[in-house]
Amino acid sequence: MLSTGALRAHLLAARLAGPVATSRETSLRSYRLFAARDPRVTLGLDPGRGWGERDLLRLMADKCGVSDDPAHVSGPDVIDPERTMAGLDAFAERLSDAAVRRAPVLFGTGHPHRLIGFYAALADALSAVGCAVLTPAQGRRIDITTRFGVRTYHLDYVRGVALVREPGARVPGGGTGAHTHSPLPLRVALEAAAEARGPLPELVVGDHGWVCGAGQLGIEAIGLADTDDPALFVGEAEGRVAVAVPLDDGVRSAYYLPLTRYVLNRACLSQ
Repeated sequence: MLSTGALRAHLLAARLAGPVATSRETSLRSYRLFAARDPRVTLGLDPGRGWGERDLLRLMADKCGVSDDPAHVSGPDVIDPERTMAGLDAFAERLSDAAVRRAPVLFGTGHPHRLIGFYAALADALSAVGCAVLTPAQGRRIDITTRFGVRTYHLDYVRGVALVREPGARVPGGGTGAHTHSPLPLRVALEAAAEARGPLPELVVGDHGWVCGAGQLGIEAIGLADTDDPALFVGEAEGRVAVAVPLDDGVRSAYYLPLTRYVLNRACLSQ
């Protein structure tokens, strides 16, 4: 079992917490866009109240540990490692609950290059205790609006984790896919599951639009979020997202391995 002290040291050394690579300018821009209800940053969440920039800054200071000073406008942003560890504990508790009740689970990520290994290990562990890890809409086409216009992707699964990839990018089922914030992949997956009259997820695990899209539809959702992803923390504050763990979601994939071990141990899912 990784001790809390060792985990905290790793979070800081890997820059998963503490001063992170996400810049203050990037975070503040996201808060401005979220306040304006820009779908690029609301990630499928329809906030139940008006969130101004100052409201979001106070929320993110509370949830992540960023500075609440609006005059602080440059440099690296900061995540409090204590908040990250508390988030990981809550995340593990939800996984443990799902394991106990053998709940069907859907995993999905918009950060496949970084986080596929983290989620895949959790999917393996839940599958081993009898949870159905769902993979609906394999290969389904999805047209997503991006800053470059509408792009066509296909939904794929790698080790039970959903992602999107551009047509012909790689052999389906292998490698990694494209970065996306969109909730559309989650909606397409749920639609396909309903059409097939198969099980629907009782828990969605992931990031970006996977978590916010699920939470908006009333499905229990837990995930990871950076300081420029206010939607997950707004969702948590409004009771739509069960757990949002603050950490840098763009570091080297190997740096998430100690977090995987910690979460699996806390959830009593280590094999």
